[in-house]
Amino acid sequence: YGLIGFDHEIIYKIIDHPYFQRLRRIKQMGLADYVYPSANHTRFSHSLGALYLLKRSIETLKWKGVDISEEEYKAASISILLHDIGHSPFSHSLEKVFLPLGHEEVSLKLMHRLNEEFDGELDMAIQMFLGKYDRRFFHQLISGQVDVDRLDYLTRDSFFTGVAEGVIGYDRIIKMFNVVKDKLVIEEKGVYSIEKFLIARKIMYWQVYMHKTSIVADKMLNILLNYILNEAQEKDFNLLPERLKVFKEIDDVEAKIIEFTKIDDSDIIFSLKNLVNSGDELINFLANGLLTRKLLKIVLTDSKIDKKDINALVSNSKISKILDAKTKEKLFITGSENNDIYNSNIDEEILILSKNGDIEPVSKYIPFLTNMYKSVKYFGIYI
Repeated sequence: YGLIGFDHEIIYKIIDHPYFQRLRRIKQMGLADYVYPSANHTRFSHSLGALYLLKRSIETLKWKGVDISEEEYKAASISILLHDIGHSPFSHSLEKVFLPLGHEEVSLKLMHRLNEEFDGELDMAIQMFLGKYDRRFFHQLISGQVDVDRLDYLTRDSFFTGVAEGVIGYDRIIKMFNVVKDKLVIEEKGVYSIEKFLIARKIMYWQVYMHKTSIVADKMLNILLNYILNEAQEKDFNLLPERLKVFKEIDDVEAKIIEFTKIDDSDIIFSLKNLVNSGDELINFLANGLLTRKLLKIVLTDSKIDKKDINALVSNSKISKILDAKTKEKLFITGSENNDIYNSNIDEEILILSKNGDIEPVSKYIPFLTNMYKSVKYFGIYI
């Protein structure tokens, strides 16, 4: 986006806060660099980018005559800046491994902590984040179907992966923003840009975010950390750094959240380097595999996978023949990945402002959208 600046002193204070600086050390796309080597950008840069696009959006709406107070502008800026502050190391790869909460729940709890530090200055921002502020378009800009979060991550992720199909016309979309009855709408002449945006998001999900190699790497890391924290022997557990051990040693969720703000990707990499020294076959196999990119195999299909379907593949694997039964059982995983491109719920639909002033759902302008609502892929991971 070039040189960017922000309009409120509290934004710079939040950026300087340790909670936010931690995002410098959390990769935006988890382990996607196993497939796309340049995908090493961070949640820090994404959050700043989303904040910049929020600023551009507010400027556009004001120019079109939408009444937005300085307090509302500041609150929306704070809300989008902090929307990802609750992410785990390696982003979605380790969701709910260290805390029994999703990243949005953790983000909200950290917002409340920051609100105490800043003497209630985040009150309105929290309401916008939750969708409880009475002017709904602010929440739609922060967490809607055409929000500045998605506009930034599609632009950023397509650039760093080199996947041209993910490129969107974010500038054109923002220029088509308007507000009617406190709801965000897209002017009719922006319909084709929205169509391109939705198609790009679908392609990016299957080609990048749900790439089979990324799925395998994510599952391997997830299995490893869950096993270490919940099942491993003490000598193997002790190979973890103190900052990770604490998640097994304390039960209080609020206390865990404080510790959570101290960990990032570097703690996981350090752990992997230690865990290759484990005498536990499963730990050793997974840690070595992740460090050297010797990953498990995967079958990705449109129908559910039964264990019997790939038993033949497993039995023919050379590595399978030297691992014990317990290890092999842990390394066989089935599941599914959903690609929810568009939410057709009446309260969530993208709204189009027609040339004659009517407000209509975007599905009336893009007929094939009904076939893009949801798609599912089933996977079987094995040795």
